[in-house]
Amino acid sequence: MSTRLKDLREKRGRIVTDMRGLLDAAGGESRDLTAEEQERYDALFADQERLGEQISREERQQALDRRMAEEAVRSEQAPVHPAPESREDRANPTPDGAYRAAFARFLRGGTGALAGEELRALQAGADVDGGYLVPPQQFVTELIKAVDDQVVMRGLARTFQVPQAASLGAPSLDADPADADWTTELATGGEDTAMKVGKRELRPHPLAKRIKVSQQLLRQALIGPEALVMGRLAYKFAVTQEKAFLTGSGAGRPLGVFTASDNGISTSRDVATGNTATEIRFDGLIEAKFALKGQYWPRARWIFHRDAVKQITKLKDGEGQYIWRQSVREGEPDTLLGLPMTLSEWAPNTFTTGLYVGLLGDFQHYWIVDALSMQVQRLNELYAETNQVGFIGRLETDGAPVLEEAFVRVTLA
Repeated sequence: MSTRLKDLREKRGRIVTDMRGLLDAAGGESRDLTAEEQERYDALFADQERLGEQISREERQQALDRRMAEEAVRSEQAPVHPAPESREDRANPTPDGAYRAAFARFLRGGTGALAGEELRALQAGADVDGGYLVPPQQFVTELIKAVDDQVVMRGLARTFQVPQAASLGAPSLDADPADADWTTELATGGEDTAMKVGKRELRPHPLAKRIKVSQQLLRQALIGPEALVMGRLAYKFAVTQEKAFLTGSGAGRPLGVFTASDNGISTSRDVATGNTATEIRFDGLIEAKFALKGQYWPRARWIFHRDAVKQITKLKDGEGQYIWRQSVREGEPDTLLGLPMTLSEWAPNTFTTGLYVGLLGDFQHYWIVDALSMQVQRLNELYAETNQVGFIGRLETDGAPVLEEAFVRVTLA
């Protein structure tokens, strides 16, 4: 762990200790927090939340620094004149330095900035008539990784690629056979009528975003147009996918874990017992944890909005111990009832009767399916009056919970 990360974690730990001191003082006197104490507690909570975000950013930056250093080493070792392309190479363009340089020139100046050979290379396997160019393979890999870093669900779920198919289908056991029969040596038992086999199908849906960049910035940006476009598109696609994977309707977009559906997680997996109409309670979290089979616990984790965590930080078990514990080691998340916890800004945070306020599950049973590679289109003339260039990013993705018993939703009574 770096010195900066260590200092941030220690500072956050001291703030959490101060928060618990306020709660313990009020609890020892059998009273609620005073208005002044509540204001102080809220300020401390905001401080530790801010530090938690700084810790996450620092960890992501260190991971990015390591990847960039590895990439620099690979670039130095790459041959100046790559081997002749095969048909497979043209379907999946090479990530060599010359290809990346040509793609960067395309972002700066469009097709006019390219020589004939470079243009033909960039157009390999792309929709030439539509003006699309396929980014170099390394560019696409970096973009997907940036999405992983910014989107909680992509880092937890199981992902599939379907470059040659319109959808991904998987057989499902919708109902088990009935229990075996006690019988005699020569008998075969009764015929089973309970077992049902079905299919889960995920069909990637189109997702697109358009951004505008000034011509001057493209010429002068120190980070280069490739990194600039990559960063902004990564953020825009990340936010949209995160919302859909959590609360999407499943109609023309992914089906979210917080959406009640017979095609995903039905209301039979909602647990409200122990909670009130406006608050999450310790008993409610206990009920939710034990509504999930123990076999799922090793990979299970909670997802809450930070407003929900603010309530949870005040909860104690029967022995007076706080059930929420902040992480103290690099790469480890905060825990709740012994299971890791993840925050998302797009998890539900309306505390009203019957609404969802959290979820516990094994997210390897949430499947994400991506189709083909991302495409980037440059719009040279559309924004010429404002001296800007447009870029359109497109991809196709779908997602859904495929096994509902692997999840349980925390619901208010």
